[in-house]
Amino acid sequence: MAEQWEVVMSNGKLKMDNCQLPTVNSKFKRTEVGGIPNDWEVKRIDECSKICVGRDLIEAHYSPIQDHKYRYPIYSNTVDNRGLYGYYDIEEYKGESLTVVGRGVGLGTAFKRDGGYGAIGRLLILFPLEKYDASFLTEYINHRVKIFEESSGIPQLTSVSLSKYKIPLPPTKAEQTTIAAALSDADALITQLEKLIAKKRNIKRGAMHELLTGQKRLPGFSGKWEVMELGEVLKVRHGKSQKEIIDENGEFPILATSGVVGRTSTFIYNKPSVLIGRKGTIDVPQYMDTPFWAIDTIFYTEIFENAFPKFIFYKFNLIDWYSHNEASGVPSLNAKTIEKIEMLFPQTKEEQTTIARILSDMDAEIEALEKKLEKYKMIKQGMMQNLLTGKIRLV
Repeated sequence: MAEQWEVVMSNGKLKMDNCQLPTVNSKFKRTEVGGIPNDWEVKRIDECSKICVGRDLIEAHYSPIQDHKYRYPIYSNTVDNRGLYGYYDIEEYKGESLTVVGRGVGLGTAFKRDGGYGAIGRLLILFPLEKYDASFLTEYINHRVKIFEESSGIPQLTSVSLSKYKIPLPPTKAEQTTIAAALSDADALITQLEKLIAKKRNIKRGAMHELLTGQKRLPGFSGKWEVMELGEVLKVRHGKSQKEIIDENGEFPILATSGVVGRTSTFIYNKPSVLIGRKGTIDVPQYMDTPFWAIDTIFYTEIFENAFPKFIFYKFNLIDWYSHNEASGVPSLNAKTIEKIEMLFPQTKEEQTTIARILSDMDAEIEALEKKLEKYKMIKQGMMQNLLTGKIRLV
């Protein structure tokens, strides 16, 4: 049975439901690129496309800025900004094509190109022959072709080497186009969700700056915030070695600066706490509201009754911890130094609690979106595995 996926838009929001993709029953044959349907063929890249190589920059026709004259993009051997380098006032290449990075970081990465453009720095340009789809070739090269680096120095890929790589191809250009369109749609939804997550993070960052500094007050709260030392709202405690208490089947997490590093059957503290690295990574606060063990490279805190623990966690995220570093080698913090840090606090614990809950709700929304993004990416992986090898046919 075919795997089940569908990624759709519903009222402008990303939505995913289960649905069976249309399939065509087809027998498979063994080839040098794996099993493919009997009606597919295997072609070398130079058998399904014409390969050109980018030249030196044509200075007389170049501008770093696009305008009505310099309107044709120039692409180079990089993946940053899809390889954009500048603009020409001439069309060096035009038509349905793709470029492949032939040198350096991102070696072998393909980008679909449309319209007129220029290419420099030995960038590889592929013009598919009439019966082959540029988008399909782009998807296959990016996700199924394993590029062998020809140089022990800067990675390089020549046109001769690229020409020898083989690609399995559906019998019609229409099927190739349909497959590429399905994968492109999945990419678009992933990109849209990534942008939404970035937007939500920016909104939260702004909310933290306003709410945690008193610049913006919530309805029902007034009164001037007070400058207090952290030592007035918490006590910094040292973690302890975990060597004697490790139990891989234990109920409680063992925490280090990098997060959970093991399990134990005992705990060092069983109340809500904010943790910060004592040595090494000193700028990544952690929050725990269940029992835990903290090792000796991390501090945990006992939060006093006049403070709300999650509010303290968010305040910790505003601190420039490296400005309190007390070592010239491995970054280190001192418990007394932490307790002497001065910060603004609301006069009431109720306001702290309300602020923390608003920010926690934002975190929960972002976390849910991140989980959805991972699910989308897994679905895209499955789509590529099945569509680019003919295990599932779109009709």
